[in-house]
Amino acid sequence: MAILRIYSTITFEPAMRAIYWFRNDLRLHDHPGLVAASAADELLLVYLWPKQRPWCNTQGLGEQRERFISESLVELSKDLQPLGQNLLVLQGSPELVIPDLVRDYGIDALHTSQCAGSYETRALRVLRERLDIPVLEHNGNTLFKEQDIAALGPELPQSFSPFRRKVEKQLNAEEPSRNLPQLPAPPAVQFHHIPAARTKPPLGLPLRGGSHAGQRRLKQFLESGAIRQYKETRNCLDPLEGSSTLSPWLSMGSISAREVAAAVREHEAAQGSNESTYWLYFELLWREYFFWRALRDGVALFRHGGREGAVSRCTFEPRNFARWCAGDTNHALVNALMHQLVATGWMSNRGRQITASCLIHEFGIDWRYGAAFFEKHLIDYDVGSNYGNWQYIAGVGADPRGGRAFNIEKQTAQHDPDGVFTKKWDGDRPAQPMYVTDAADWPISPTN
Repeated sequence: MAILRIYSTITFEPAMRAIYWFRNDLRLHDHPGLVAASAADELLLVYLWPKQRPWCNTQGLGEQRERFISESLVELSKDLQPLGQNLLVLQGSPELVIPDLVRDYGIDALHTSQCAGSYETRALRVLRERLDIPVLEHNGNTLFKEQDIAALGPELPQSFSPFRRKVEKQLNAEEPSRNLPQLPAPPAVQFHHIPAARTKPPLGLPLRGGSHAGQRRLKQFLESGAIRQYKETRNCLDPLEGSSTLSPWLSMGSISAREVAAAVREHEAAQGSNESTYWLYFELLWREYFFWRALRDGVALFRHGGREGAVSRCTFEPRNFARWCAGDTNHALVNALMHQLVATGWMSNRGRQITASCLIHEFGIDWRYGAAFFEKHLIDYDVGSNYGNWQYIAGVGADPRGGRAFNIEKQTAQHDPDGVFTKKWDGDRPAQPMYVTDAADWPISPTN
């Protein structure tokens, strides 16, 4: 008797593998891109160590910025482990590293969140050209989606105030998602131990990287009532005395702008609103504006004359730039602020305006040198806010008045009248001549 053999016609699709490329979004909660990537069968989570933009003489990362990034990565990796995941931290250009990962692990899709900055957008453009898989960009760490901003009009306003008025009239910040995504397992990858930071948080600003520290600071700022005096205290030169100091975690994406806005709304619903509670949201709108402006301006964000190509006189006198970087100028308050920056990785908003004005308007140096030095050291470095604010002071960006020159003596009298801050950060220095002339600079005598 013949034996009837029945063959199955079921075919098994290979597992879909995806990469999620973390950039400035080092968190698990309120993360649209990570949720979208989690639809894959296997998911490789990747972070590429940042490189500074290749200019000036400020290469590498400052100790405190490097520390804050390391702490943020270590904490994210720990948070991933109970979810059956891990974080692959690599060095190198994304245009070179990611195609290798796609090839080596048979990746079917690449996900990441939207970032501002010409290098960042160029990297994504090159990856789309080189890869034959979908490269998907998701809403990242902004209050609004790109389509929301586009709905405001065909052109982004040239200055902040018209942008703010449109946003407050037409848009509401998105509600954050408070649920953690369900993450699939990674493919078989050799993960590397993320080394601990080589330095410790400074005593002057004991802020640690990672989402948990950011959430604690947000809760403390609201529950202590400090937010209710924020408008009056935000220009304090020392941290934690008036500033929210949320910017380091916002810049890394360890907490999202949507979470901060939602927390402010909840505080106002419970305890009432005032000018100060609004002012924290106002500062989030500034951050938002600089993000979308950086996307619009592209490489013009890094040009001396900005998007409009404004012409201004400047020079590069290396001695004066070195003195400014080292906090060795004839302005004690500027010196103290620069010492604070290098030691802690942080400076108040008012301090940044004063020191930027000194470099641009007192020393006449191209603003981009100062912006690069800030990029090296700031633990809250954000490409749009950093370079946008420097353009603002130089008068080639979002300032409709054509730049801001600060009277340093007046600022000292206002913000450090008793010299407490200047003494704390060792700002006093012997006066020096503005320029030094040596024999090599003397003219040749016509008789010789």
